[in-house]
Amino acid sequence: MREKTDILISGGGVAGLTAAAAFGSAGFNVICVDPMPPVTQEHAQGADLRTTAFLQPSVDLLRAAGLWDRLEPEAAPLQIMRIVDAGGEEAEPRLTKDFNAADISDQPFGWNLSNWLLRREMVARLEELPNVDFRPGVATKSVLTRLREARVSLSDGSQISAKMLVAADGRNSPVREAVGIKAQTTRYGQKALTFAVTHPEPHANISTEVHRSGGPFTLVPLPDLDGKPCSAVVWMEAGPEVKRLAELDEGTFTTEMNMRSAGVNGPLTLASRRMVWPIISQIAERFTAERTALIAETAHVVPPIGAQGLNMSLADTACLLELAQTYELGSPDMLSRYQRRRWPEVKARVTGIDALNRASMVGAPELRDLRAKMLNALYGAAPVRKTLMRTGMGMR
Repeated sequence: MREKTDILISGGGVAGLTAAAAFGSAGFNVICVDPMPPVTQEHAQGADLRTTAFLQPSVDLLRAAGLWDRLEPEAAPLQIMRIVDAGGEEAEPRLTKDFNAADISDQPFGWNLSNWLLRREMVARLEELPNVDFRPGVATKSVLTRLREARVSLSDGSQISAKMLVAADGRNSPVREAVGIKAQTTRYGQKALTFAVTHPEPHANISTEVHRSGGPFTLVPLPDLDGKPCSAVVWMEAGPEVKRLAELDEGTFTTEMNMRSAGVNGPLTLASRRMVWPIISQIAERFTAERTALIAETAHVVPPIGAQGLNMSLADTACLLELAQTYELGSPDMLSRYQRRRWPEVKARVTGIDALNRASMVGAPELRDLRAKMLNALYGAAPVRKTLMRTGMGMR
């Protein structure tokens, strides 16, 4: 016998869990499944040590989902986005520009949190919602859509009938494949090395991108660790170089890390294990199918520049939630509006972030000089600078 629900969410990562909390808090009946139970302890095997910066517009969704009160005490504010060009002959800053949230708002750009902690608090929130059924360790096995429902078979033998199926099952989404949606993928030959560091100089709520070649070296504020200022690092380089760095002994790695950081925040000390992630851009050819909506990395993937990835994902959920409160859930009318509102905006952001990433990768000295001149010109025009900040935050 088929269970009936309003919404089935396939995927229990940060985006899927947020969607479950948001729709559940709005009164919809939700089932959320994921083949892997979430790791909710920092030192447990498989813990996601990356961090996520929630920009201002995303906080509205988190608050509506009943999540923000849980997350805010653990969050590090991001008041300034600092761009450092270290593309000269020596690996040291030659141009530094600060984008200050105070120029456009009385709030920070956003707040940074560890991904393992997000999962812990989101799972706890779902346990408070009687209309949300989170089933970790259960995968979506098959999908069959009809005009009025999506019929989903799960790996535990359950049969679900949902008014709307939300695919949040990642860049290699089985649901996206099942409903016949293709995706365009761009590969850069890059990977990202992620880890945490402590440093003697306070970060002062400044997120810093150091540009030289291969990709940015980004330090994002975290709460203090054992009384020391702490930051998360995302270090992007060519794939073979990241592999080499990941395999270095800690002492040698620390030396190379400090050379690449250009001295930002003083000498850096490794404070976690290192993790490697592939870097791609990807966008689905469309974000909807019959009774199905694609969100998050099922719909789009971007390099980790400007804190865009998950914030685009939460904008997907916010749009769906708004439409679900006006139109019949999962209807062609609702989903066609979702497609028209989200796909063009996401396409523009994917294109823009692709350009920024390619600019950050340049190695030739003359191209690095051109990059520095462009940064100086954009920063020098106050209206352009403020427009870039508003656009980056997703403010209308």
